[in-house]
Amino acid sequence: MNKVCPLKSISVEEAKQKQFRMIDCMMNNFTGLESLTRGDLGVKKGTNKPDYTLKAEKAIAEFFNAEDAVLVRGSGTGSIRYALSVILSPGEKILIHDAPVYPTTQVSFDMFGLKTVTADFNNLESIKETVKNNPDIKAALVQISRQKKYDCYEAEEVIRTIKECIDIPVLTDDNYAVMKIEKVGCEMGSDLTTFSCFKLQGPEGIGCVVGKKEYIEKIKKMHYSGGCQVQGFEAMEALRGLVYAPVMLAVQAIEGEKVLEAVRKGVPGIKEAFIANAQSKVILVELEKPIAKKVLEYTEKLGGLPNPVGAESKYELVPMFYKASGTFLKEDPTLIDRMIRINPNRAGAQTVIRILVKAIEMALEA
Repeated sequence: MNKVCPLKSISVEEAKQKQFRMIDCMMNNFTGLESLTRGDLGVKKGTNKPDYTLKAEKAIAEFFNAEDAVLVRGSGTGSIRYALSVILSPGEKILIHDAPVYPTTQVSFDMFGLKTVTADFNNLESIKETVKNNPDIKAALVQISRQKKYDCYEAEEVIRTIKECIDIPVLTDDNYAVMKIEKVGCEMGSDLTTFSCFKLQGPEGIGCVVGKKEYIEKIKKMHYSGGCQVQGFEAMEALRGLVYAPVMLAVQAIEGEKVLEAVRKGVPGIKEAFIANAQSKVILVELEKPIAKKVLEYTEKLGGLPNPVGAESKYELVPMFYKASGTFLKEDPTLIDRMIRINPNRAGAQTVIRILVKAIEMALEA
């Protein structure tokens, strides 16, 4: 088997430091009394947005060492869509990794009529050659999380290589990676970083774009209408999520390693297992027999989540047992019958193993 290269999770101690830094950034932008409120509503003269939303965006920009930030509707998809709209014009070329495109991102490409040019991001020479042969590329999208099982590229190296080859804006899709790894895209050199706050214990439907002020200002101008605005109470909820997410996710990563260790010691019915980013960092379990669908049927009956809500949202407490991701299935459709992915969420490794073993037994007996 080829070697998988999941993103390197930060430690619990590093996660604690992120939590503490987020608190400091909040205190730099809110008074003590303001931090105890739910925030304001509507557009205000001068800024045309709720005061607390503006303050939250300043705190987020400070946290990620960026020039500016904006909260938007549409979660991660919306944040990517808005970012694409300010760095590209309809019909222009965008450089992407040679891998299945995340479905909602493909919808955005189609909406804008963008022409995709692919390079193998695992091979920096491929990027150089592709850019050389396509001097009319106008922007690049780098997905921080993995798109194919054996992806091993370092996003920072990819961003640097693109920037050295051609002077274009680079957008990063940081969904499934924020608060789990050391840096986000704009801290690695990208112009814009995009992610879903819902994936980080925040409110439903809220996304974030962080990065260069020249692009963020354009996105803010699109939100003139009060109905487009992220309201103050939503912004405050997004901030609270960003405070709690790092330590939660670091503990989750540790429990995931424990699950992998236990499975590799021997669980009847399992052929192999490994940890990969697909798209969240999960345990991928390949079964000896094509009973994946049956196993998933029983894990749900035993209390496991049958599907994600927002990929590690505030609602996803118990462990999730689910089919292989869409991008992985596009690469190898046969995985639908023999592979499941497991996300511990807030559960301990013992709970995950108990449900997995029992579900496999039930599926084999059925």
